[in-house]
Amino acid sequence: MPVFLFNIMTGNPATRADNPENAEKPEDFRFLLEQFADLKIMRYQVPGFSSLPNRQKIFIYYLSQAALSGRDIIYDQNYRYNLAIRRTLEHIVLNYKGDRNNPDFDAFMVYVKRVWFSNGIHHHHSKDKFFPEIKRETFLEFLNDSGREGLPLKQGQSAEAFCSEIAEIIFSPDIAPKGVCQENGKDLLTHSAVNFYEGITETEALDYYKKLNEQAAAEDSPSRVSFGLNSKLVKSDGRISEIPCRIGGLYSEALERIVYWLGLAADYTENSVQQETIETLISYYKTGDLKTWDKYNVMWVNNTETHVDFISGFIENYSDPLGLKATWESLVSFKDMEASKRAGIISANAQWFEDHSPVDPRFRKKEVRGVSARAIVAAQLGGDCYPASPIGINLPNADWIRKEHGSKSVTIENITLAHEKAALGNGMLEEFAFDEKEVQLAKEFGSLAGSLHTDLHECLGHGSGQLLPDTQGDALKNYGSPLEEARADLFALYFIADPKMMELQLFEQEDVYKAAYNAYIRNGLITQLTRIRIGNNIEQAHMRSRQLIASWCYHKGKQKNVIEFLKNGSRTFVKINDYNGLRILFGELLALIQRIKSTGDYEAGRDLIENYGVKVNPELHREVIDRFSALNIAPYGGFINPVYVPVMHDSEIADVVVEYPENFTAQMLHYSANYSFLPDYN
Repeated sequence: MPVFLFNIMTGNPATRADNPENAEKPEDFRFLLEQFADLKIMRYQVPGFSSLPNRQKIFIYYLSQAALSGRDIIYDQNYRYNLAIRRTLEHIVLNYKGDRNNPDFDAFMVYVKRVWFSNGIHHHHSKDKFFPEIKRETFLEFLNDSGREGLPLKQGQSAEAFCSEIAEIIFSPDIAPKGVCQENGKDLLTHSAVNFYEGITETEALDYYKKLNEQAAAEDSPSRVSFGLNSKLVKSDGRISEIPCRIGGLYSEALERIVYWLGLAADYTENSVQQETIETLISYYKTGDLKTWDKYNVMWVNNTETHVDFISGFIENYSDPLGLKATWESLVSFKDMEASKRAGIISANAQWFEDHSPVDPRFRKKEVRGVSARAIVAAQLGGDCYPASPIGINLPNADWIRKEHGSKSVTIENITLAHEKAALGNGMLEEFAFDEKEVQLAKEFGSLAGSLHTDLHECLGHGSGQLLPDTQGDALKNYGSPLEEARADLFALYFIADPKMMELQLFEQEDVYKAAYNAYIRNGLITQLTRIRIGNNIEQAHMRSRQLIASWCYHKGKQKNVIEFLKNGSRTFVKINDYNGLRILFGELLALIQRIKSTGDYEAGRDLIENYGVKVNPELHREVIDRFSALNIAPYGGFINPVYVPVMHDSEIADVVVEYPENFTAQMLHYSANYSFLPDYN
């Protein structure tokens, strides 16, 4: 689970490193490239790549090609018309013959970039549909002036009918208004645009998978397979069936290319276990068999000795309103040796942390197995990890694999660094921190505090606790994801203030955990409101979890004034008055949420999220938006990928060099020209 930033004429990636004389020195590297709408585009460096052995460089090159080859999948999963829309927009970008130097075309390009950033027409974070800031008539003029050849027409459809249909889909507020609906009381499937279900109601889907679980349970040994993870559920002529994602099935064309590059990569693995792991992943992509997927995950989590690693598959279920089906993603990485020492200390003491967790002993793991942690350098982001990237990941997600085999946790050091570098001097901290002391704590200790929180969240939080034997892993349904993120956050918040952290020499001053507490409460109660439209409630899982924690602690600690809201003129701030009291509250809430998860108490989980994690104070929201707008900061960030260029010698790869593009539009067009494998409609 994640913690969660081409040259048009030639068709080649535009990089300053194309000419060595123009290559940027490390100290001159531009992390922040551009900003539009509520988004910023950054770059990340890949320190240490040039020093890797050639074999590892080639391995990373092949894995990066596999990561890029699945790009189309996430577009289609997010909405069935996304690929046709993207290709229509790119058709205009490449072929428009009119005046490009006018405000309407500039506004059109902002919309195009938003679609690229969000992998579709719904905001990557809020899942709200967004719209071009031009008139429909203007869009149709752009389309008409770009020619008709190459448009993604349906079979037998005229160009005129297509243009009318695609404009209606893009501009109508009544068509697919929400990518993922989490509104209590609504049918979550019929009100969501994601392309995991077709003609299916929420009740029908839940009944379908309930029967699969009951059937497995009747076979003497309850199945541990994550039913529905890699499929689309459809109803035709009254009959419900699954279409699996596999070669020969759904997304076959993209999966074939992924398998091709994985096959080449398998010849450059670091040990036989890693080679067998890749071969098992290839078998999974060929068959779609979820038992093979579990076998792959067990092999992957047990192989902790390699320097280069990667993830690839249908993994995270945040975009399914029912929390069953997963989006495709990939991340290629190698170990950051120095930063991994910190994560290694934490994971080596996993049993101590589990034994001292403030939860009911029934819900603790008696024996923590296979907890491995490392800090990594991201080398390539793909699918649902791109352009917006997590800063930490803990996998696999299957509870039984975590219990019996453990998990791998990573903190993505170069992505975290890029965020920090891009945010230098933007004024956000000074505007929303309560006083100068809080500002100085954040500047001096915030970076370390953030890294430690991520380490504890990913390395230990997600891997902690256990379900009771008769509890299904999906018992919390649509509330499972925010409750799981809250559980991992609370584990990190509780233990970052424990004396054990200083005993392990992870930091030397209590100010580190205080900086972590300040940042978390400030974000949970105030600053994350900058990411929500006026009038909306919170629906995204991570945001729900943060507000749940901060709001619950505020209300439960109100009598003792643990946290208070203060006014300075017209501006609202939060201040922690009792750090130890806050830690106690974190522990109490952790115990409560662990009980909910361990017992599958859906009603208690729903009430907790709905009462504390969803609703927004409208007056505070408006104030925060106004203050934030004055700073001219984009609240969301994503990245341009580096480019790996093979150096050939006698038809063999002799070396691989890394280049750093600086043009988002150019990279997106290059990807569409070279990694577009799926048909327009699935």
